[in-house]
Parts: sequence; C-alpha cells; structure tokens
Amino acid sequence: MNLLITGGAGFIGSNFIKYLLENNLAEKVINYDKKTYAGEGRNIEHMDLDEDSRYHFFYGDICDTFFVKQVLKKFRPNYIFNFAAESHVDRSIQNDENFTMTNVVGTGVLLNAAKEEGIEKFVQIGTDEVYGSLNIDSPSSKETDPTKPNSPYAASKLGADVLTFSYFTTHELPIYIIRSSNNFGPYQYPEKLLSLFITNLLEGKKVPLMWSEENPGLNVRDWLHVEDNCRAIWYVTMNGNPGEIYNIPGNNERTNICMTKMLLEIFGMDESMIQKISHRKAHDFRYSIDGTKLKKLGFEYIHSNLPKELKKVCEWYKKNEDWWRPLKR
Repeated sequence: MNLLITGGAGFIGSNFIKYLLENNLAEKVINYDKKTYAGEGRNIEHMDLDEDSRYHFFYGDICDTFFVKQVLKKFRPNYIFNFAAESHVDRSIQNDENFTMTNVVGTGVLLNAAKEEGIEKFVQIGTDEVYGSLNIDSPSSKETDPTKPNSPYAASKLGADVLTFSYFTTHELPIYIIRSSNNFGPYQYPEKLLSLFITNLLEGKKVPLMWSEENPGLNVRDWLHVEDNCRAIWYVTMNGNPGEIYNIPGNNERTNICMTKMLLEIFGMDESMIQKISHRKAHDFRYSIDGTKLKKLGFEYIHSNLPKELKKVCEWYKKNEDWWRPLKR
C-alpha cells in the first residue's frame, strides 16, 4: 500500500508518518509538504525517519494543481491523508488569506486529483473548532450537530469539510472526515498553548495566559495525545464508513488556568510565572466533542492519563532543546 501524506512535515503529520513506518503499515509513504514555518523543525529528520527507504519527500504546495497530479501519477497512492493546513487561530485573525487558500482551495485541488486518479480513500483531517463555542454545561458536540465556526481558521476548516463531503455525494469518492480535539505531544511548534508554555518555562520565561476579571483563564479545551490521535485516524480509515464524520476527543477537558497550574507544578514554579494578557478576538469559551461513534467502532486509548502524559511531554522538550530552541530564536 502506498500512502500520500500532505503536510507531513508538521506536528500531527510527522507523528502520523512515524506511526505508519514504525508499525509497517505501508510500502511507501510520500510526504508532500511546502515546509512553511511550521515545518522548520525538520521533524522527520529529527525522528531519523528520512533514511527509511519507504519514505519519500516532495516539496510542493497542495494548491499547485499540476504538481499534485504529477505526484499522484508517479506514486499511485492508495490513500490520501490531508494534514496540510494553516492552523494557528491567532495568525488567522491577523491575516486569513493563506488559510482560505491552503485549507479550502488546496483541499479542492487534492479532491479533484483524487477523483481523477481513482484514489481508494481520502481522509480529511479537520478540527473540533468547527462546532463553535460551548457553554460550561452544554452537551459535547456530536458529528450530526450544527456547526458554527467563530474564527477564520475554523471557518476555513469547515469549508474544507463541506467540500470534501460534496465529493462523496457528487462523485462517490470514498472520503472520511476526522475532527480531533486539541493535540499535544512531541514536535509541536512552540506557538500553541502547551508547547509555548513548556518551552517558556524551560527558558525561565513567563507564560502568556489570556485573562480578564470576568474570565481568569477559564476557557476549556479537551486534550488529546498526538499518538492516540494518529492511532485513531488510522483506525477510522480501516474500520469506519466512507462518507461519514468521526470525532476524536481526548476525554480530558481542562481550563487553561488548570493546565497552566499543572505545568507550573511539574516545573516546581509558582503563579508568579503567569503573565496575564488580553483575550484574543472571539475567544471561544469551550470545545468539547462526543466520542461515542469512535468508541462504537472499538477504538481504545493508550495515552489517556493526562497528568502522566503531560509529565512525559515536558521531559521530551527538556531533552530535545536542540529541536525547539532554534525555532524560538
């Protein structure tokens, strides 16, 4: 089996490639990535996977119709996993042009090429943010619930999901849409909450926590270890039904202030290391997705103990300063 992974130089994509190769799930793994800032850490190389004869890298943009088709014709992949995306909410608020192009237009290019080449399975990697913000007592979002994205990033990801589903309805392309909660783990670019806070504390710097008198760090996120996410994505691809959406929750909802305090305790620091900053525009209060559908498929987590896994991740960043320090410079 040949697998094409777009965005394989990024955080989740590179961990997914690692999972595929270590578990001998493919004869060839093709990583198609344009290596934006999020790929500057050279994740695959740092993982020592680039010397694997099954691994192939192509530098390219998923919006490049000609090159995408050339790569598909050359390697004839059985499945496509589309991880390629602009993904940082704050960046989308500053300028959303790249988000629309990569997340919507690029996905459309991939879908059209997949249709023409008769790809067996197309897996679109989405986000829980498309469901919008929930109240503290709201039930978790199900796959059938209405969507209400509040940021340009979330809106662009929903656009990609809708376009993906249209190819199932119109062209009968076997698609799978994955919506995961907040990932954490090794090789996460140090701009996300946990990777930024961990590396800041390792540098002896304060952590910038969004705060106000009405909302002192009480925004809720659900934390999912990246390895469990990768396992679940593959599991859905093998066991799910085409044309359907699958939520992948972490089942670990915590407020941001709670996560911050957990990190401070791990590093033996106090709350004087918290730098209170203003909330960003349209800061969603809570994300929470229902994982009943995934559970019914038979998937089981192996990294669900959040305090334990968080300590392991902190230790990884401590031991791999050669990876993240150049990125922060």
